[in-house]
Amino acid sequence: MVDLYAPTHPYDTGFLDTGDGNRIYYEQYGNPEGKPAVHVHGGPGGGAPRGPMRAWDPERYRVVRFDQRNCGRSTPHASDPAADMSLNTTWHLVDDMEQLREHLGIEKWLLNGASWGTTLALAYAQQHPERVTEIVFLAVMTSSRTGLDWLYRGAGRFQPEAWDRFRDGVPAAERDGDLLAAYARLMENPDRAVREKAAADWLTWEDAVVSTEPNGVPGMYSDQEVDEQIAFVRICAHFFSNGAWLEEDQLLRNAHKLAGIPAVLVHGRHDMGCPVQAVWELAKAWPDARLHIIEDAGHAGSPTTHQTVRTAIEEFKNH
Repeated sequence: MVDLYAPTHPYDTGFLDTGDGNRIYYEQYGNPEGKPAVHVHGGPGGGAPRGPMRAWDPERYRVVRFDQRNCGRSTPHASDPAADMSLNTTWHLVDDMEQLREHLGIEKWLLNGASWGTTLALAYAQQHPERVTEIVFLAVMTSSRTGLDWLYRGAGRFQPEAWDRFRDGVPAAERDGDLLAAYARLMENPDRAVREKAAADWLTWEDAVVSTEPNGVPGMYSDQEVDEQIAFVRICAHFFSNGAWLEEDQLLRNAHKLAGIPAVLVHGRHDMGCPVQAVWELAKAWPDARLHIIEDAGHAGSPTTHQTVRTAIEEFKNH
């Protein structure tokens, strides 16, 4: 059993100017001379965790948290319709991570992330494997078009009434087409009321997907301020309607680029949004990865899930 550490607050905060009008907010925790690690948040558009750090040994680790483009405390915020979403793609975010690493004077770092954060961290690691020491992932998501179609259409067979409401959130003429693209268009509507309703409809579906999982949390996605809801859904719809700018199964196909990077992958057996098949295939293609399938968890995790992640973080602090 790995206990949580006493709450640790950031010793440094700041903004990275990306040079194209975006400013990326970051925080650093722990020991400035410790082993570098970066937490890559989910969503996309979810923002970094708020509040103190407790899972990382503050004497041994130097932990970086940051808000990806257009969300959290980064600017411009996606709730502002003037924010240019064409400047926010997976590859912009990969470049931001590399710029942030250089800005902070870090040579290599451990990557930690969950859900969408694992997609971004995988893309980063495959682009910059020499900059990655280890990886610890929870609720792995590869953002393949097949996986996204499952999350926003296929999973409806388990929640038909909730999925019908999700589908009916777009104009009638678009309900038999690309729902993600239809929602992306709604989130660009100049009428804030239209954007608010589309965001609420999207998040109600996200909540429904996790609602029947073990340890599912009511309002897991919708329990946030309205501006945060708008930003989250605008970014999600933008990314997922474009297949996250990844070729189909690109991250799985390029798993060989991760050779030599030790990893722990933790995934709930009952993850309704990201079925375990994808991480199973990733682990088979990545001999340096250890996969832990947690029987009492879904996408929302469980005490067992979080304990397994903390154990991996403890193990790697001595590498």
